[in-house]
Parts: sequence; C-alpha cells; structure tokens
Amino acid sequence: MKIIFLGVTLTFSFVLRVFYKLFNKVKYKNYKNSLKIEKDKRLFKEKFEKYIQQIQEVLKKKKEISFLHSGHTGDIINILPILKELSKTHVCKLYIKLDKPTITFYSGHPAGQYFMNNKIYNMLYPLLKKQKYISLIDIFTNQNIDINFDLIRELPIQLAFDSMKYGSHITGVQPDLTQTFLNVENHNELKDKIVILRSLRYQNHFINYDFLNNYIDIYFIGTFTEYENLKQNIKNLKFYECKNFLEMAEIIKSCKLFIGNSSLGFTIAEGLKIPRLLEASPWNPSQQVHGENGYDFFFQPHFEKFFKLLYNK
Repeated sequence: MKIIFLGVTLTFSFVLRVFYKLFNKVKYKNYKNSLKIEKDKRLFKEKFEKYIQQIQEVLKKKKEISFLHSGHTGDIINILPILKELSKTHVCKLYIKLDKPTITFYSGHPAGQYFMNNKIYNMLYPLLKKQKYISLIDIFTNQNIDINFDLIRELPIQLAFDSMKYGSHITGVQPDLTQTFLNVENHNELKDKIVILRSLRYQNHFINYDFLNNYIDIYFIGTFTEYENLKQNIKNLKFYECKNFLEMAEIIKSCKLFIGNSSLGFTIAEGLKIPRLLEASPWNPSQQVHGENGYDFFFQPHFEKFFKLLYNK
C-alpha cells in the first residue's frame, strides 16, 4: 500500500514506522524488530537455505570432501574438530584463501588488513600439516569446494556465540569439544613455564596481571608489540619469538599453564586441553572453554583463584 503526501509517494510501512516512533516507543521497537526478522528470513530463504540443505546431501553421498576457509588463524583452528570427526568416514581436504579483506580492521593485526596473508599461512601450514586427519592443505586457487566455512560471516545471524561452534552451524556436525583435536610434540627448550599470549583486542578491562610479578619463568609468545603492552604490568616477563605456529603449539603443550584472551594461543590451548586460563571478553565472549583443565574469568579474584588452582595442581 502506498500513500501520496505533498507529492511524495510513501509506503504504508514507512508511515507506520514514523507514527510509532513519534507516539509509541514500545511499538516502534517491536515493529522494527519484526521487520528485521522478516528481512533475515527472506534473505536466508533466497540465498542460503538451499546451500545448507545441499551440505547434508554432500556429506551423505561423497567420501572426499573439500573445505574452504578464509578467516583468521583461530577461526581455522576452530573448525578442525569437525574435520577430525568427519575424517572417520571421509577424506578431508582444506583450502585456505589468502588476502581476503577483514570486515573490521584493528591495529596490530598480524595479517594487516586481511584475514590471512601469505606470511601467516606459511606459519600456520606446519601446524595443520601435523594433523593427520587432514589429507591435503593448500592455498585456494578456484578449486571445487564442497563446504565453504566463510558462509558464517554472510548469514543473517549474530556471531556473539561460541566461536568453536561456527563450523557446526554450517555443517550440522557437532563433535565432542571436550576432547583434544591437535597433535604436536613437546618443545625441546621451553618446558614447565607459565606461558601467555594476550592480543591487543578483546582485553578485559576489569583485570590486571600485576600479581604475576611474584612468579618466575613467565614467557610471552605473541607479537613483540603485544609483549611490550603486557611487560608494563609483568616486569619479569620474557619474550620468545616462535618461528611458526607449530612451535607455538609445542610450547603451549609443554607449559605448566597457559593464560590468554580470545586469540590463536588460547584456541591452540583448547585443542591440546592443557591447563589454561581464558581472560574472557566482557563485550565479545565468543571464545569459550570446553573440557577439563580450563577456566575462564571476568574479574580479578577469580583470575587469581583459578591461577593458583592450576599452578599448584
């Protein structure tokens, strides 16, 4: 229905929305929400529903499955439990697309303005290659793809839920996330240390690391910029530059306990199920803890409590 007002054609929904906005705030909010729901349903129906259904058919009929991912390193690690589960009945091939621009840029991102660049791919490849349930890892150059994990960032849904379940909502495969899904050897040098990787984003402003000045043998394995940021609080913090993410995983596996916020480091710690503490983000709690030996915290008393529990275990 259209309405002509002062020579301007207006839709009925527009007029109703303006009326509610001026005279009934509750109805305005509810009306806006109903419009968004209908828009999301229509978008899913037209663009995504058929593809989600086709994935189930692919998993039933094909024994060799090709996957695509263009996301951050942590996002790629997060889908490995699915590949491990599917590898029991399928041959799994993983292709990674490089130089896909990030949706939101943040300062200090290791891959700059991209989710994944060639440098980061070369650091990630040795860790992926170590996982025997992946039959092939390669850079995407227009190969045929059965399941595209990038879809999660296009769907009309909020990503404020457990990031390790992103892939499950694409594939309909839900592995046991309490089990290990990364396999690496122990590190030859750094063993039984307190290891930290704290990225510059997703930091929890309710907590601090000052109490760790009472401990020794604390190593930081992220970027040097991230290290300098935390060094202001932990004076005896030492920096170790990992040659790649396989070595990072070996150090994490060999540590006494690991501390990190939402970052690649904690995702690796989740995959290894070693003693770990998650500095949970109050405004983006998508990183979660699964299984034994792990705790998350929002507030200082809980941080120190769980640290002592794991340190003395």
